[in-house]
Amino acid sequence: MVTAEQDADGVERAVGALLGVHAGDSLGAAVEFSSREEIRARYPDGLWDVVGGGPFAWPAGHATDDTDLTRAVLLAHLEGPDDVVRAASDHMLDWFEGRWPGRTPGIPPRDVGGATRTGLTRYRASGDPRRAGSGPGQAGNGSLMRCLPTALAERDAARRVRLAVEISAVTHDDPRCTAACAAYVEVAAALVDGTGAADAVAAGLATAQRLGVDGVVEAFADDGRPSVADLAEARARLAGDGGGYVLDSLRIALAAVLDPRPLEPVLVDVVRIGRDTDSNAAIAGGLLGARDGATAVPERWVRLLQFADEFADGARELWVGRRG
Repeated sequence: MVTAEQDADGVERAVGALLGVHAGDSLGAAVEFSSREEIRARYPDGLWDVVGGGPFAWPAGHATDDTDLTRAVLLAHLEGPDDVVRAASDHMLDWFEGRWPGRTPGIPPRDVGGATRTGLTRYRASGDPRRAGSGPGQAGNGSLMRCLPTALAERDAARRVRLAVEISAVTHDDPRCTAACAAYVEVAAALVDGTGAADAVAAGLATAQRLGVDGVVEAFADDGRPSVADLAEARARLAGDGGGYVLDSLRIALAAVLDPRPLEPVLVDVVRIGRDTDSNAAIAGGLLGARDGATAVPERWVRLLQFADEFADGARELWVGRRG
């Protein structure tokens, strides 16, 4: 029996998870593609505010592709269709073709990842989300950045994992991507349910082991995991230096959620790592928000976020449905 207090805590964490994705994305967008050294020169103490700008001249708090595609998956789950994968694919295609809030109809997104472009183009041609994908070898973080709503929507673990894999595979069907998404949503689901960070990561490891994708298992089982601060200060390096490789982003997110500090300074350090700053911070922000709750996301960030109210309302609705 779930008590009223436990239910309120769960709502707080569910809302925090989605706001964490959006806030991390918007914080990191200002310095996307910048190196550690460039970020340090501009922001010697780190970037602590959502300021917009960056290579795509984002208004402060405006969604980039990370938040937009998270919204596509969120809408699919909120609608509750028989085929959530197709619904998510249709919403992603709407985004890709310009049918999206805040955009002139028909105008494509400012930024589309290569695998996402390939997968959605194939889906548009075939009409079958399970015959899309960008093929093996395309192991970017473009599906990991959008998968969190599945953790909030699905109570059954087996269904959660299946949907995470299938929604990833619409664009990113490399096993490293599909397994990373499945394991990540299990971490997020455990956190929202009130599990501590270490045990939540253990739940993700168990999922990765069942799926048997070595790189994902290694990311979870890394006993010598560098801290976020070590990565930000270049005392440790990642395989792709944080530049969009799915296992880099997964490792950053796991280091972030295991960091004992509150959400805000951890996300500031995630952005200091450089390169794919918006996606790395969105992916880490989702787990940190699920761990710490909505009140941990600074209000000065939240009031700027394009979809803050929609994400908060959607998280509450998913939580109610998930609790049954």
